[in-house]
Amino acid sequence: MAGTDKTRETAFGPSPSIVLVNPQLGENIGMAARAMANFGLMDLRLVTPREGWDRERAINAASGAADTVEKLKIYDSFEQGLSEFNFIYATTARPRDMVKEVMTPEQASADMHIRIARGEKLAILFGRERWGLTNDEISKADVIISAPVNPAYASLNIAQAVLLVGYEWFKPLATSLGQETSELAALSGPGMRMPNSELASKDELFGFYEHLEDELATAGFFKSPDKRPTVMRNIRNMFARSGLSQQEVKSLRGIVSSLTRMHLRRKEGP
Repeated sequence: MAGTDKTRETAFGPSPSIVLVNPQLGENIGMAARAMANFGLMDLRLVTPREGWDRERAINAASGAADTVEKLKIYDSFEQGLSEFNFIYATTARPRDMVKEVMTPEQASADMHIRIARGEKLAILFGRERWGLTNDEISKADVIISAPVNPAYASLNIAQAVLLVGYEWFKPLATSLGQETSELAALSGPGMRMPNSELASKDELFGFYEHLEDELATAGFFKSPDKRPTVMRNIRNMFARSGLSQQEVKSLRGIVSSLTRMHLRRKEGP
């Protein structure tokens, strides 16, 4: 699958466990596993999944994260599945009639990294496809995670919710954007540069500006000589904002030369 390279798997250290409470469909379990793999979360647990859920469909839906599905742990009760954790986050989009701290995914991520560094074991709860977590289940968690979403359409499916929280968890750990390939390093943003594509030196830029100005003058571009300095100043500023590479300056000079040759040939005639 594009964007997946099993030879480049990286260990990111301890991370929260993802706990799906009473999931119904193998496809949703598999897509949640895939979302976990995107952001370095490897421990998946199911609490009282629906009897007969399809493991094969889960593996197919995991799309490259089949190991997470194959290694997941299943528990027969809520308490059993969460007994070893020091701190539990419960995800929900609905207000609950209880006194409990509420964090955004970004705030929860910052809290998780602090707790992980202290050696705490953390779990993030995600509820059923149709109605999420019950109030009783949420009451056994320490913190609620709720995302800023369109209030008229606030529900997320399990995989989307895992992806959202996982993204915030992984941001401080990420060292690049996207995937490295054998030809190119991963993006570091902002902007994209090819390897060995050094920024042009000022000498190269000044040479290009002089070349361009001479050819524009020859072509009669400057209709008013007194405005020539202002026009060239604007042109230089325009190219300066582009952060031109050495190769781009060479290409621009080649374009100018080619246009000049074509103009001269047309002027000379057949």
